[in-house]
Amino acid sequence: MLITFKSPGGSDVVMFEKNARQLVGVLGKDADAPQGVVTVDQLPGAMAALDIAMAADHEIPPVSVNDEEDTEQAEAGVGFWQRAIPLRELLKRAMKGKVPVTWGV
Repeated sequence: MLITFKSPGGSDVVMFEKNARQLVGVLGKDADAPQGVVTVDQLPGAMAALDIAMAADHEIPPVSVNDEEDTEQAEAGVGFWQRAIPLRELLKRAMKGKVPVTWGV
């Protein structure tokens, strides 16, 4: 299933449910809720939480490539921080435009 993040401040961000739920949890919202909103007042805190999570994920050392199995893992992985970039951009634009961000199925 897909989850769409929307805001009048920017383009829609569409993600697979598993990845979107992880991001919603980082934003401080109920990851199991079918839909939700980050209000204008909540945007700075949500952005700060996302930045911290992205930085922590980005600092994880890369997988060492010692054998065939490690090579497959290194090639297959897209990090949390990479998946979070479009949502971060949407939050940034929403803050600038002073508009909320919503999500749902």
